[in-house]
Amino acid sequence: MSSPVLEFKPEQASLLLREVMERSGQNLLGCYQCRRCAAGCPVGEESGLTPDRLIRLILLGEREEALNNLLVWKCLACYTCGTRCPNNIQTARITEALKQMSKEAHIKPLVPSVGAFHDAFAKSVSHLGRVHELEFMALYEFKIAADRARRGEWKAIVGEMKEQARLGLTMMKKKRMHMGLEKVKGLSEVKHIYKKAKEKGR
Repeated sequence: MSSPVLEFKPEQASLLLREVMERSGQNLLGCYQCRRCAAGCPVGEESGLTPDRLIRLILLGEREEALNNLLVWKCLACYTCGTRCPNNIQTARITEALKQMSKEAHIKPLVPSVGAFHDAFAKSVSHLGRVHELEFMALYEFKIAADRARRGEWKAIVGEMKEQARLGLTMMKKKRMHMGLEKVKGLSEVKHIYKKAKEKGR
């Protein structure tokens, strides 16, 4: 099966490339497609796209394809790609930038659970400066349940709740679930960071 032909769009490429580079802090122009990152990516085969191909999409200005692919949502941020890259390009930072751009463009996550995890984590941290397990789990489960309820997947909702309840009990028995509210020092600084990010629409 032949690969789809990618069309080079100079103007669109420069805009997309500049935005991704600014957001991620990575020099995508340093990628010469050696594919060492592809050889080590643990989710490349599963997502149907490897880090080098993702960078190529951005360089060619394929905005829609760059924002709508499974690698953006399935990237484990293991940094194997950056470790192997001769120019130290960290694809995990690129996928994080693309997640932000997808959210700003109101594009639904291809893996809803990953999007819900990110939102719940950020919201929990914004309250106390660190993750509070009970709040984080409640926010995450509510988002997942709401998404499944819209699709009428009631059995999946019940199954997820049972599974998470078992996990929660196990964590409590092993004293890995913290019930108290612990704030970090300098919470006002954390809140200021979140406020600035919201103002920028991120």
